[in-house]
Amino acid sequence: QVQLVESGGGLVQPGGSLRLSCAASTWMFSIYAMGWYRQAPGKQRELVAAITSGGSTNYADSVKGRFTISRDNAKSMVFLRMNSLKPEDTAVYYCNAKGYGNDYWGQGTQVTVSS
Repeated sequence: QVQLVESGGGLVQPGGSLRLSCAASTWMFSIYAMGWYRQAPGKQRELVAAITSGGSTNYADSVKGRFTISRDNAKSMVFLRMNSLKPEDTAVYYCNAKGYGNDYWGQGTQVTVSS
């Protein structure tokens, strides 16, 4: 069982930045594919960004050029740097880990973009 704990959410003005962090409770972190998803009220959960164990990344079209996912295998952490935030980025952001046929989720962290 892998536990994921997100942090770094909050209220930010349009155009601002935030960095989300996710700490994983596994010494096998490096083999997991990691991702950030988000869910806005009344909408389905969607993939925002993902990073493979080898470091390859992919992003939702809506965040390309604004968000950056990265990982620190030594610290068992994954990050999401979010720049130029827009009101439509408002959502609960979830950390996800996939590996060994398992799929783990964090509890989520709220990001609100509003003036």
